[in-house]
Parts: sequence; structure tokens; C-alpha cells
Amino acid sequence: MNSKERLMATLRGEPVDRPAVSLYEIGGLVMNPDDPDVYNVYNDPSWKPLLRLAEEQSDIIRMRSAVRAQSHQAWESVQSGKGIRDEFFKVQMSVEGNRRTTRTTLTVSGRTMTSVTYRQQDIDTLWTSEHLLKSTDDMRAYLELPDEVFRETIDIAPLIEEENKLGDRGIVMVDTEDPICAAAALFSLEDYTIIAMTEPELFHRLLEKHARYIWHRTEQVARQFPGRLWRIYGPEYVTEPYLPPRFFEDYVVRYTGPMVKMIQKYGGFARIHCHGRLRNILDLIIKMGADAIDPVEPLPQGDVELKFVRQRYGDRLALFGNIEMTDIENLDSKEFATLIDRVLQDGTFGSGRGFVLMPTAAPYGRIITDQTLKNYRTMVAKTLDFAS
Repeated sequence: MNSKERLMATLRGEPVDRPAVSLYEIGGLVMNPDDPDVYNVYNDPSWKPLLRLAEEQSDIIRMRSAVRAQSHQAWESVQSGKGIRDEFFKVQMSVEGNRRTTRTTLTVSGRTMTSVTYRQQDIDTLWTSEHLLKSTDDMRAYLELPDEVFRETIDIAPLIEEENKLGDRGIVMVDTEDPICAAAALFSLEDYTIIAMTEPELFHRLLEKHARYIWHRTEQVARQFPGRLWRIYGPEYVTEPYLPPRFFEDYVVRYTGPMVKMIQKYGGFARIHCHGRLRNILDLIIKMGADAIDPVEPLPQGDVELKFVRQRYGDRLALFGNIEMTDIENLDSKEFATLIDRVLQDGTFGSGRGFVLMPTAAPYGRIITDQTLKNYRTMVAKTLDFAS
């Protein structure tokens, strides 16, 4: 089987010649080793063998958006051009030393709110030092924003172009946040959890506001780009220890569930991205009708073993995971090889819909160590040799 056939058969629950292996963001996100930008960590020579490994030997899953150049970018950071948004939002960028800072100012209903994010040259992570919303008063003002502010330009042409470039080397996966992700990310984690628990009626209004444009986007892209895999990220905001499981029904099933149905209406597959503790929410993920889940983190980061999820839910969910990034970076070769053998066995144990061996994250520093590269190569080689 080629990679495209293998991945699609995995999603449909059909037999495959071996498990697929994905390096997740490596081979998934846009990583250009030829871009000389000092903030591009991927132009360091140590990255090139790893990027080549993903392109040449893994089963590629390109993570792409129909509204953003980079699928993981925040909404506030990618809107551009003149229009109604400029009446409310002002964005200023500055560079000091090895840090690039973005300050966003929102003025609405007589209130002024700010958020501050920054990037460092040697770390490909966006840090938020100040969140936009800090109180229920801020939240009420934010709700006064006209829905037109959130209007998006949907363009599936880049997705089709990427799919044509890939050929049989893999698939394009539509990548999108859900309403809980869009809402919760506006607050610090402390403020979010308190407001979500103590002000449910107000928080539902915020979820409904974001649901309107996210649902519209989802329906349009699912209709224009049918039958593809999607990744929906955000449900982990409503897992323990952040919120009790009872909130998952109200804040995820109610708002993310319709996205799953829209995707499936046009023959697509909905993969729920959820780090952390899954045990008390897996039945609710099944209730939403999800087709797949990632990254099924091992103990102690998660609270269920991969084999348990395979036994209990593998007939309904394709599983993606569950190799921790810290293990790739820190385990010696022998320990890591043993780990890969066990995960491959657990992920394919008995009968089930399918399994894709995949890390839970990717490196975000400028230097890829020899041990990290060696462990990635072991992960790929052992999967290529594994017979289903």
C-alpha cells in the first residue's frame, strides 16, 4: 500500500499492510529549512536530516487551514487588510534583542483591552504574557463586537494544491480550532477556569459567538473539500484538572459535536485532538461521533493506557499516538526501541479501527541532537518493519 491508501484505510477501519507512522508537526506544519529568517529555527543544519526523514519515509499528514497560512495561528494574529476589524483592533509589533513582541489592543463599548505575545529567536513557540480578557466586564464588552469582525475568507485552493503535490505520499488534514479553544484562549488559564465554572450563562454566550463563524467555516470547507481527515483542537481545555467532566457535555459536545456532524455529512473524518486526562471524557467523545483521537498520552501525562483505549474504544476510534516528545529527546536507544515495540503492539492489539504511531508533539528548539534524530529513525524503521 502507498501512504495515502494506508492512511485512508486506517480511517475507514479497513485492513492495512502495517500501521502508518506520522511525525506529526514534522512533515505536517510548514517548516522551511531554506528560509534565512533569524526566527526560523528550522534553517539550522541539524534539522535537515529529520525533515528529510519525514518527507521520504513517514506517512505524511499535512496540517492545513482554509483561512490561515499556518493552521495553528491564532485568529487575532492573521486577520489583515482594511475593514470593520480595524475599527476595533490595533496591532503593533516590535523587536528587542532576540525577542519579537506583538501587542494587540481592542477598544469596544468604552473599554480598552490588550494582549501581548512574543517569540524568541531560538524557540518556535508563541508565548502569551498578557491575555486579552481579564474579567467578566471585559467579556461583556467583547461580546458587543459585531459578528462581521470575525468574517473570514475561505479558500480551499491551497489545500487542493498541497494534495496534488503530495500525490500518494500522504494526505492533507484540515486543521481547525473549535469554539471552546477560541473562547478559552482569550483568558489566562486561571481566569478561564473560574469564569467557565462560575459564569456558565455568560460563557455560553461567548461560545455561541465563536461557534457562528467556526461552524460556517466548517460547513463550507467540508462541503467544498469533502471526504478528508480533519483535526479539531480545543477539547483539552475541558479536561481534568482544569474543569470537571460534567462541563465537557456543555462546552464541548454542544459546540464541537455539530462540527463533527458537518464533516461527516460530506464524507470526512473528524479527529479530536486532546492532550491529558481522557478516562472520564472518552464516552462523551464517542457520543459526539468522532472518528479518531490523538495523542492518547501515556501515564503520567495522561490517565489511560493505549491498550485500554484500544480494547474499549478501538472499534469506533482510530487512534493516533502515543510517543511522548520527552522520551524521543531523552531515552537512550535501547530503552526507546523497547518503548516503540510495546506501543506498536498495544496500538494494534486485537481488532480495531486503526492505529497511527505518532509523537504527542514535536521539537521546537533550534538544535536537533544526535540522540533525538536516532530515536526518530528508530520509530520510523520499526514501524516500517511491523506487520499488522
